[in-house]
Amino acid sequence: MGAATLPANGIEICVETFGERIDPALLLIAGGANSMDWWEDEFCRRLAAGGRYVIRYDHRDTGRSTCFPAGAPPYSTQDMADDALGLLDALGTHRAHIVGLSLGSVLAQRIAVERPERVRTLTLMAAGPEAGGQDNGAPASRDETDWTDRTVAVDRIVADTLNRAGPLTFDEGHFRRIAERAFDRTTDMAATQTNHWLAAPGAPIRGRLGEITAPTLILHGTQDPLFPLAQARALEREIPEATLVTLTGVGHEFPPRVVWDVVLTLILDHTA
Repeated sequence: MGAATLPANGIEICVETFGERIDPALLLIAGGANSMDWWEDEFCRRLAAGGRYVIRYDHRDTGRSTCFPAGAPPYSTQDMADDALGLLDALGTHRAHIVGLSLGSVLAQRIAVERPERVRTLTLMAAGPEAGGQDNGAPASRDETDWTDRTVAVDRIVADTLNRAGPLTFDEGHFRRIAERAFDRTTDMAATQTNHWLAAPGAPIRGRLGEITAPTLILHGTQDPLFPLAQARALEREIPEATLVTLTGVGHEFPPRVVWDVVLTLILDHTA
């Protein structure tokens, strides 16, 4: 279906799906300050072609989902995890394969610990245990950026994206197009770029990672400047029978196109 806004967890969440409802659901949870635009259309279509009902959505304070005043988010990361479950409920889906990246991986870990019956499999990307104490991948202070100015905002988003990326990522024009699309879809870019990093943390779950029963795949770039590879290895140790696959040359980023064949195959095999 095309993008639609659904009531979930007391707010409105913008969602888009790919594939057939009869196929196993696969929920993509983006990183902090990222709308669903960063899960690229072709990436989603290729997952759907592999027989998955792919769901991507705008976090609260991103895209067309409910937006709160910049600098004063009245919610926690627990609420953000509950958003994902509320969205599945709104779609009539009880269980899903869950793929989370960066902050999305933190939300995915929380769901797997607290609501294991909702999780078929877990795939964690650019992740650490509760983000390894690294502020969930939050960038440096953004106070100087005028997020109302499209050119300024897009320039900043592209620069931040490239600064976190590895040597395999070099197409600035490609990221500019995604950033422009995200800006044009977003209610308040200042809220997007601020509020997730100010959201209250939920109850700590790191001590409960050993309770995760969902088969877990960890995909981690060798050039991640925010979460060192040691963080991914900690996840592998702490989640029972987790499997870690390193992605050479990948940074803290959505999978660059050059590794899509590998990443898509790994996800489809893991969720088979």
